[in-house]
Amino acid sequence: MPDQVRHDGVRLFSCQVNNMKSNYSKLRWKIIVTTLCFSLIPLFALGITIYHQFRVSYTFKITENLRSMSVSKKNAIEIFLEERVAQLNLLANTSAFEELKEQANLEQAFSIIQGYSHSFIDLGVIDKNGHQIAYVGPYYLKGLNYRDEDWFNSALVRRKYISDVFMGFREIPHFIVALVSRSGNQEWILRATINSDIFDNIVRAAHVGRKGDAFIINRNGILQTKPRLDGDIGGLSKYRDLTKIGSGTHVEDIEIGGKKAVFATTWLKNNEWLLVMKESPEEEMKPVAETWLMSIALLAGGIIVIVLGTVFTTRSMMAKLIKTEQEKAILDDSLVQSSKMAALGKLAAGIGHEVNNPLAVIKEKAGWMKDLLEMEGIAGSENMEKYEAAIAKIDQHVERARKVTHRLLGFARRMEPAQVIVDVNKTVDETIGFLETDARYKNIDVQVDYFEKLPRIKTDSAQLQQVFLNILNNAIDAIRKDGEIIIRTTYVSKSQEVAIAFIDNGPGISREELKKVFDPFFTTKRLGEGTGLGLSISYGIIEKLGGRITVESKEGHGTTFTVYLPVERE
Repeated sequence: MPDQVRHDGVRLFSCQVNNMKSNYSKLRWKIIVTTLCFSLIPLFALGITIYHQFRVSYTFKITENLRSMSVSKKNAIEIFLEERVAQLNLLANTSAFEELKEQANLEQAFSIIQGYSHSFIDLGVIDKNGHQIAYVGPYYLKGLNYRDEDWFNSALVRRKYISDVFMGFREIPHFIVALVSRSGNQEWILRATINSDIFDNIVRAAHVGRKGDAFIINRNGILQTKPRLDGDIGGLSKYRDLTKIGSGTHVEDIEIGGKKAVFATTWLKNNEWLLVMKESPEEEMKPVAETWLMSIALLAGGIIVIVLGTVFTTRSMMAKLIKTEQEKAILDDSLVQSSKMAALGKLAAGIGHEVNNPLAVIKEKAGWMKDLLEMEGIAGSENMEKYEAAIAKIDQHVERARKVTHRLLGFARRMEPAQVIVDVNKTVDETIGFLETDARYKNIDVQVDYFEKLPRIKTDSAQLQQVFLNILNNAIDAIRKDGEIIIRTTYVSKSQEVAIAFIDNGPGISREELKKVFDPFFTTKRLGEGTGLGLSISYGIIEKLGGRITVESKEGHGTTFTVYLPVERE
């Protein structure tokens, strides 16, 4: 039955320890999760918000920049065309047909125009029937008839005409500017060919980035300038569907041919030409992607710092909490132990007084019996020696019992904390007396090696005796049986300390366990045989008494606990 109760107690204690560890683990995870939630959710929200705002702002900036460039290029192209028309208009208004049809006069006028601008390739004067009367330029075109050409008929109808880019008699891409003028009753056309390379350069300057492009198409989707990436002048553009966009300037993301791009479109030349500017979204949004990667990196770094900080802080908090709980448990155990010792002291005092009275009577009667033997004259009795031996035996055991009760009374009196002059050697003797029977039963020889002139010290003898009891009791438990304990006292003059060494020949303590012998709840005893508080309490007592306690041990070679106590000098 007692074994069953003991095992039940051990299981209960183990369950309590496991429950405590489980509760601390749950609490730790709750703190970590709660802290991370309150830390990371705002961080994520802030990061996403900032990225979204940056993306929106940057996209708006790109869109407006592309729109602004589109409008700027449109104005530049229209100004270029208007200047060419204005130059021809000035020449037509200041010169008569009769003058310009003369080759010399036309060459002089062409030279003057070229002095202001090198964008003209040639200049010609054409009558109302389509015959080119005069011509200045790198080709021999004088005498050609343009009556059947589309541009000629359109010029007659519109009075001012800028053609699409076409091949014509030259077999190279070009476009013309034609003005219908009247001299008297005669109508004639002043016609000029524009350098398409200069025109192309104006449009090509709008290219943006490695994948950007800029070009002009007409209403039918025919390329009027050479694109940077796809197509050629006079060819059908794959972006011809853009001509369906209404008037004005538009900027939008459009997917064509499975590829998405940002297009800016604006109409030129009275809605006959469409200026198209194309940009790659990947290239333009690269800073956004880089910002997003940087944000992710910073966010990941922040998360790592927060997680590590949370885990470290939580572990530190839990360690302090566990330490506080352990200290509370030690304090509770100390209070319980103090209550037990106080009760034991009262019990010892009561027992001592109760036992002392009959011992006194027995001793008195033994002395009276001894006196009677001498008075009655039976000294010559053959049993005289037996009588004397019996009386001596009674007296001896009465004295032995008196010493036991004396120790009990002394222990009871020492329950009250006080600073008194203490003979350490005598205190050790008294402590041995408490454990003498247990040591003899286990065949453990307790020897003493006292320093003869050991100085007395001022300390609390009761607490000091409790420390000695703990250390001796641990030594007896470690040896178990058939062993030896040596208690040696010395005086360390250099540090003015009294040293009490408890040396046993037990199994010793491993190096790993030696570091934790003074930790609360640490014990090398089997489960249920010790609380692990004895040495921890002893360590605290010696520290409060102004001393120190050390331990030396090696597995298989025993253990030595040494208590050092200061000697006060006047």
